[in-house]
Amino acid sequence: MGYGVRLKVWGDYACFTRPEMKAERVSYDVITPSAARGILRAIHWKPAIRWVIERIHVLNPIRFDNIRRNEVSGKISAEMVKRAMEGKAVVLGQSATKERQQRATLLLRDVAYVIEAHFELTDKATAEDTPEKHYNMFLRRARKGQTYYQPYLGCREFPANFELVEGEIEPSAYQEVEEKDLGWMLLDIDYDHDMTPRFFRAVMRAGVITVPPMPREVSEL
Repeated sequence: MGYGVRLKVWGDYACFTRPEMKAERVSYDVITPSAARGILRAIHWKPAIRWVIERIHVLNPIRFDNIRRNEVSGKISAEMVKRAMEGKAVVLGQSATKERQQRATLLLRDVAYVIEAHFELTDKATAEDTPEKHYNMFLRRARKGQTYYQPYLGCREFPANFELVEGEIEPSAYQEVEEKDLGWMLLDIDYDHDMTPRFFRAVMRAGVITVPPMPREVSEL
């Protein structure tokens, strides 16, 4: 096991979309492990390390809200971008007026979590990639609020605030709840095996969700 870190993340809105919902977006009750790892990667990530989520502390009460948002119905295909890079005459723009559509979203409001995680060295690590080096780099960047890109809570329009937890973890709104079953939750996508989704049974005990280890055949995102 690598060096462990604890990071508090929070925001006004969040949407960790359930993959079984097609037309409209419906959020899971809490942050998913893959979304939590994405926030850590936004602060510090190199090919030499991979983040492993251990536990998620749910600090605030779980509250849902409904909103409607304007979106475009399609996206620019990778094939069109490739043709443009080859110098061919293509149109890469989109018309928001012509492609606009409204979609409902069941999202979370006023969320706050503490992510407990550690990192492990990958086979791409060199002699210079020591655990101490990457651990100190993460601590320095987290303390200063430095990121490679803006971390977000499920959707990019919902930015995440964060701070390093170096003392005691604040109590959860569910610390008196012995056990709460949150149902099946997405653990990750296996891109090496036909993008097979991997799920786990998310059970919150006293406000804490313990995340099981990933199957070894699941590739690092």
